[in-house]
Amino acid sequence: MKSTQTDSNNNQKTNTTSSGMIGKLVGGALLALGVSYFVTKSQSKKTAVSDSETDSLQELLLFVNDRIAGYKRAVDESKDAELTGYYKQLVSQSQQFANQLNQHLRQLGGGRETGTTLKGKLYRRWMDAKATVTGFDEKAILASNVYGEEWAIKAYKDALDSQSLTGQLRQEVERQYEKSQQAYDKLQKLQSKHSA
Repeated sequence: MKSTQTDSNNNQKTNTTSSGMIGKLVGGALLALGVSYFVTKSQSKKTAVSDSETDSLQELLLFVNDRIAGYKRAVDESKDAELTGYYKQLVSQSQQFANQLNQHLRQLGGGRETGTTLKGKLYRRWMDAKATVTGFDEKAILASNVYGEEWAIKAYKDALDSQSLTGQLRQEVERQYEKSQQAYDKLQKLQSKHSA
């Protein structure tokens, strides 16, 4: 019996020692992460304006990347030669927009933004499910692109309204905003033409 108690006490000591050691390792890792976070933050020479400029730019890029994904999807689904040609132009335009904005992002010290918004991903999934049931309808494809362009315009407007974008970057975003509005107007005209 004494042997069993000794084994039990040794197991408890081993478990306590292991738990303590794991706790120390986890604590040490968290401490290292915290220290590296503050060191990185203190070494960064960016101002609050620069950080908000970077944040606005990254947010806008997510929507521009949504725009690329949406128009690529339209190219794949559309059977109308005129519309497919226009969607291809919008894919190219959106890719140019993303490249120009990513260049500015790199100048601000950020990395290339290639992600899309969760909303955009969910919307494209919903459109895929809808197309599975109803088929690929040109009116539905156009409506989806009009809706997507409305969100792109809103993203540009939000970025410009934030007042965080300055200089050449602001001019570039203003230029892209105007082009996005022109695309929206043309999509609405095409939608009216195909609804008649």
